[in-house]
Amino acid sequence: MRKEYASLRRRPLLAPVWLAALAGVFVVALGFWLVSAASTTTIFVMRHAEKLTSNPDDPDPALAPAGEARALELAQVFGRAPRGQGLDAVIVSEFRRTQDTVRPLANRLGIPVIVVPAEDTSKTAKRALSENRGGRALIVGHSDTVPAIVEALSGVDVGAMSEADYGIVYVVTIPRFSRAAVTRLDLP
Repeated sequence: MRKEYASLRRRPLLAPVWLAALAGVFVVALGFWLVSAASTTTIFVMRHAEKLTSNPDDPDPALAPAGEARALELAQVFGRAPRGQGLDAVIVSEFRRTQDTVRPLANRLGIPVIVVPAEDTSKTAKRALSENRGGRALIVGHSDTVPAIVEALSGVDVGAMSEADYGIVYVVTIPRFSRAAVTRLDLP
């Protein structure tokens, strides 16, 4: 009987040790989760490069020579980042001018171009955010869709863009546990 009583007395002493070990594992797992969840997503939103205006009836014009030069400059600017620190995704509308704007960049980075409908700006913003959480993406839209995309991503109204505005890049940073911030860059 003494042996049974002695073994019963020892078991409760092990319970605090196991509970402390389990609590420690839980705290470490929670710490890893918080660090991974605290990432910031950066989305660059800009309008396509200059388009041809020689035929006003063309609904899907190609890029003008100035637009082609801007597309090459865009590839230089975004393509200089070291591996792992550059863009993770490029999202454009179904129109040729947006796709031609990012083609040199996508070729340089070796990443695919995701084509989405131009008219659904909120869905484009949600897709960019959900598929690139903690990463960096570029969205190329149009003068009437860029402000709506920026607002859908951040809640910030950046105002309307004119048909003559090219080279404006909105940098939208979206932290996991804080409010989004918008920075406007004017490229030459």
